[in-house]
Amino acid sequence: MAPPPPPTPSPAQPKTRKKDHVRLNNPFPRAVPSSSLRHRDAAPPLSFSPSSKLAHGAHDFPVGLHFLLRWDPSLGGAVSLAPRRGGGGATMWETVPGVAFVSAASVDTEADECRGSFALRDGRARLVPDRQRVDRIRAVYRRDADADADADLLRVAGAAFQASEHEQARFPVVVITGVVSARKPTPSPSCLCGRRRAAAAAGRPVLSARYWILLEEKSDTQVAFRVNLGDYQWSCDHDRHATHPSPSPSPSPSTSPRTHRAGSILRLRLSTRVQRSSGGSKKKKKLAFAAAGVPADREELAPLVPAAAAKEELEFNRVWMTLASSREERFYGFGEQFSRVEFKGKRVPVLVQEQGIGRGDQPITFAANLLNRIVRPADENSETAATVTDRGALVREFIACASGGNWSTTYAPSPFYMTSKMRSLYLEGYDYSIFDLTKPDRVQIQVYGSSVQGRILHGGSPTELITSYTESTGRPPALPRWITSGAVVGMQGGTDAVRRVWKQLQDHDVPVSAFWLQDWVGQRKTSIGSQLWWNWEVDDDHYAGWNDLVRDLRRRGVRTMTYCNPCLVPKANARRHLFEEAKKLGLLVRDAAGEPYMMPNTAFDVAMLDFTNPAARAWFKGEVLAVMARGGAAGWMADFGEGLPLNARLHSSGSGDDGPVAAHNRYPELWARVNREFADEWRSGEHRRVADDADDGDGDGELVFFVRAGFRESSRWAMLFWEGDQMVSWQANDGIKSSVVGLLTGGMSGFPLNHGDAGGYCTVDLPLLRYRRSEELLLRWLELSAFTVVFRTHEGNKPGSNCQFYSNNRTLAHFARCAKIYKAWEFYRIQLVEEAAEKGLPVARHLFLHYPEDQRVQKMTYQQFLVGTEMLVVPVLDKGRSTVTAYFPMSDGGLWKHVWTGDEFGGRTSRGGVGEGMSHGSEAEVEARIGFPAVFVRVGSTVGERFVRNLRDLKVL
Repeated sequence: MAPPPPPTPSPAQPKTRKKDHVRLNNPFPRAVPSSSLRHRDAAPPLSFSPSSKLAHGAHDFPVGLHFLLRWDPSLGGAVSLAPRRGGGGATMWETVPGVAFVSAASVDTEADECRGSFALRDGRARLVPDRQRVDRIRAVYRRDADADADADLLRVAGAAFQASEHEQARFPVVVITGVVSARKPTPSPSCLCGRRRAAAAAGRPVLSARYWILLEEKSDTQVAFRVNLGDYQWSCDHDRHATHPSPSPSPSPSTSPRTHRAGSILRLRLSTRVQRSSGGSKKKKKLAFAAAGVPADREELAPLVPAAAAKEELEFNRVWMTLASSREERFYGFGEQFSRVEFKGKRVPVLVQEQGIGRGDQPITFAANLLNRIVRPADENSETAATVTDRGALVREFIACASGGNWSTTYAPSPFYMTSKMRSLYLEGYDYSIFDLTKPDRVQIQVYGSSVQGRILHGGSPTELITSYTESTGRPPALPRWITSGAVVGMQGGTDAVRRVWKQLQDHDVPVSAFWLQDWVGQRKTSIGSQLWWNWEVDDDHYAGWNDLVRDLRRRGVRTMTYCNPCLVPKANARRHLFEEAKKLGLLVRDAAGEPYMMPNTAFDVAMLDFTNPAARAWFKGEVLAVMARGGAAGWMADFGEGLPLNARLHSSGSGDDGPVAAHNRYPELWARVNREFADEWRSGEHRRVADDADDGDGDGELVFFVRAGFRESSRWAMLFWEGDQMVSWQANDGIKSSVVGLLTGGMSGFPLNHGDAGGYCTVDLPLLRYRRSEELLLRWLELSAFTVVFRTHEGNKPGSNCQFYSNNRTLAHFARCAKIYKAWEFYRIQLVEEAAEKGLPVARHLFLHYPEDQRVQKMTYQQFLVGTEMLVVPVLDKGRSTVTAYFPMSDGGLWKHVWTGDEFGGRTSRGGVGEGMSHGSEAEVEARIGFPAVFVRVGSTVGERFVRNLRDLKVL
């Protein structure tokens, strides 16, 4: 069958430039590509008719039973949303007086792409925001469906927010309607009316569109919102300003002969528009506005528009929402972030991608950007390998890594925030978005699409906001207890190496829950060393007697975990050629020619499974995961998921559900869902073949997988996260400190179960540039990891260059000590995992979650964190340090007891006293020698008392 033709480019589809083989990348990339539009351009003036009801004082409009929307015409007009509570309550959402809270534009999008790293930026601006007019605000009640002329509006308002056909809208629903306009960025000598004008009087074509904003109560803590645009029409700003010289209020669109004026009576309708896809034709229902007498479809508008203007796109592909903020308001969330916890003053992009190597830490980031793009050396197993160069031999290690990245690059972003003023919202959908927090008085959300939808959250505390957020986005299941009962030993090397290390761990009495063996598939020799074969079957040569090894470990209560990802590679000597099977079945992501999209990854090319295709999901579960689980795997790392190319063709392409960037952001959720569906099916017995695999009631038969890539709703599907590939360094942006930041920001963004590679991963061992794991770094990282939900080690990408827990008796003894510390709070960990499943609250917590008014807490990054509410950890994160500065908030009046000495801290009598300006707490310098991390428990806490008692029983204290 001939491949279908490539899809026709659209303004919403970015122009993608592949840089996989570019020799030099820009060594100083922008942290966040700047917009082609100035901040004030995207927030033009707001206006409303002086003759309308909106001009005559403030008005309140009920949103459901629990919320009120207020319109205030003073200072140019603004709207705000608050809980009712008799008319009071804190403001959840408000706009800037006199400033447009919805604006739109048409801008070209450009994208650079290289091995999982992406940079989206604005190209040419076709139309820049001009103004917003508010025409009407109305609370629509259920009874209006039969008694009112706006019955169509009511039906659409109800349908727009229903998550399923069984869900009923909560009335009243508030509808805001009006007009937004955008103009050409430069004057045109020819107006839309067709008359030539002098340069001094040249006008600019203006595109206007009706907008509607719907607000609906979804629960007593959530209000859903949606912004849609429609009813496009052209006019000329020269005629408009000549007719209406006053800049405020904004006039109606021009009535020049060549444009068609919208009527004053607005009606909503469901229109059916035919959209052609590369695979055929498909009808799609689309919500659209139709003003009386105004055509809604582009084909109908064409005769009204001059030929020159008709060549331009008639739809907006950028939408901004501008909300009010304050200078002192602090912003948290945005997914798993590694460099920052608080984001006021930053532009935060929400795009799934590789986190990068270095992420701003120098000199490693500069070196990675400079050298990562060298043409790949040859690989005897790669059919598309490049020619070896002498120069390439010096930089091969960088080829195995991503580009340098920056402070904003992350595997698992989320379009969500909460603030120190307890304001919170998140976006639904998967379009690329940027949250601009650079202005002290506002938040500007830019969405690369033609509509916006999301939810505004209400809560009196950060924990209430997280609970509300995860109620709709999803929470993970409670982990089976075996995964949290002891250390997960990450290692490689084959059967003999595993048995040798297992004997050493037994000699040191280390509590072990599992061996994680990522090289179970065998290793291939490439130009950058040894790498895994991505053909998901056990390598009987590398792991001779695999079944016996798995069985022997299991008899001693130790499980075996493996590794897989959504990619496949050709393998000449495989028992099963999974790549060829998937290719023949049409299950792979395709390129423009309809062939499997071969993507560069380190030293070889890979194909990616297309999980928008139900057949691919079923095949992967039945032919890969089921075989792996039947071979003894109790869990696995579900790696990658962040690298779907922006110019890939998918099974769902042309359905209209996702654009290329939205599909990219959505892919990690699809990847997690495939794994979760299999784990649930396995638990129900669907894929099993032997009876003794059944669960014994304590989670023994349950599978566990962990992912690194994610998006807003990943916790609905992922059982567990891990933080990806940190450098084996002490640095802030991509070392041990960043692992704490990622743990805490992920926890504040709806990813409650998370952990990292104890010891880090990315190793560089070049003559002039060395990042190798020292013994001190390993020991401190093990101490840190002992207080995360899962305690798992990793040898790193170059095991021979790193200190390992099995390197000598000293490291083995320390590993045993940390594993016992981890074991000592297992009872509390079980409670916290259940709380994560029930409320979405993380195991490891930033202090802001429980002390949100403490200004010092608001500024904290990696310095310390809570485990639940009863334990406080202050890790050593700097080389050569043996003390830490611990801060004890005072808002609850409690004291904290040092685990190792029994000394009490906090309150006004704490050692170290109360420093100047520290009205909310106290600090103290505390000893933290290796093996004795600074850990505190609440005085009088039953959890703390039991933890200390368990440490004694395990002979750690």
